Amino acid sequence: MNNEKTNGSSGATMISAGTTLKGDISSNSDLRIDGTIIGNVSSAAKIVIGASGSVEGDLSGNQADIVGKVSGNIKTKDLLQLRSDSVVNGNVYAGKLQVEPTAIFNGQCHMGSNEKPIVEKSSLNVADRVSTTNGIKAAVQ
Repeated sequence: MNNEKTNGSSGATMISAGTTLKGDISSNSDLRIDGTIIGNVSSAAKIVIGASGSVEGDLSGNQADIVGKVSGNIKTKDLLQLRSDSVVNGNVYAGKLQVEPTAIFNGQCHMGSNEKPIVEKSSLNVADRVSTTNGIKAAVQ
């Protein structure tokens, strides 16, 4: 009797070298890209960009391991690894980041939460920010 799963939910999706896809890709399982993707890539699991792989778009996943090239922003909830021959042109948002010494990374790095920081402006005007203590006025900053 064969107990093998046939729904494909446990296997990784592979884009082979020499293959070019235009459009967005979304997956619940691991993705390995050795070809070229022109579009955004998202996965609920791990994304691997192989040495011959190239993505022109944003990546979003739980983890990512980059050996090839990415031109776009990368967002990972957990670990983002930029391997030795990787080239990344875009901002990264990662829970954890590992960069090998010869990796090329051009962009901004945001670690910890994947949320963009919220900058709050004071709703008080200058007159409201002046405090009086013992008859001395001082501006509160």
